Amino acid sequence: MIGIIDYGMGNLFSVSKALERMEVPYFISENSEDLMKADGLILPGVGSFKDAMEQLDKLGLTSMMKEYVQLGKPLLGICLGMQLLFEESEENGLTKGLQLLPGTVRRFLGVKEDGSSYKVPHMGWNQLNLVQPSPILQGIKEDYAYFVHSYYVETSHTEVVIANSSYDIAVPAIVGSGNIYGMQFHPEKSSALGMELLRNFTLLC
Repeated sequence: MIGIIDYGMGNLFSVSKALERMEVPYFISENSEDLMKADGLILPGVGSFKDAMEQLDKLGLTSMMKEYVQLGKPLLGICLGMQLLFEESEENGLTKGLQLLPGTVRRFLGVKEDGSSYKVPHMGWNQLNLVQPSPILQGIKEDYAYFVHSYYVETSHTEVVIANSSYDIAVPAIVGSGNIYGMQFHPEKSSALGMELLRNFTLLC
């Protein structure tokens, strides 16, 4: 049974519908005790990093997730949910994240080295470049995924980057360490590729 974390800032409908299409049992909850019983957790997210962390702290979900992953159970962060897995974000002032993975969330500058500009947010289909093997990539080939984000993860710890995508710079697209995974794009909106990635996560659970 997959638990989808409801903290008021996630696209619960699209994630839950994707699990329904795969006939994967799930429940949606903000209750820590209930979520701790799940075989795997999904942390979706849309909006501000700072607001999201305030909500997670308010509901006691920050400490719950840290305890959950220490038990070796799988956790998947999607879009903002992936960014929350990292140490901090510069969005709206420096804000501490869940600190489960090493790195900082930064805003796309919108200006290239040659002075030309590029659009922010990054919105649309971009190719994934697989950079190291991972159980989450079982049967996955390099393909396109659907991104919508103005911030990206910067990390010097290349061992946590499973796949990246290029948007002026190399952007971590799939990250992971042990039982912790994150996807900067929306797998539930990324056609067959995204569904296969979600299925791989549920199998790990």
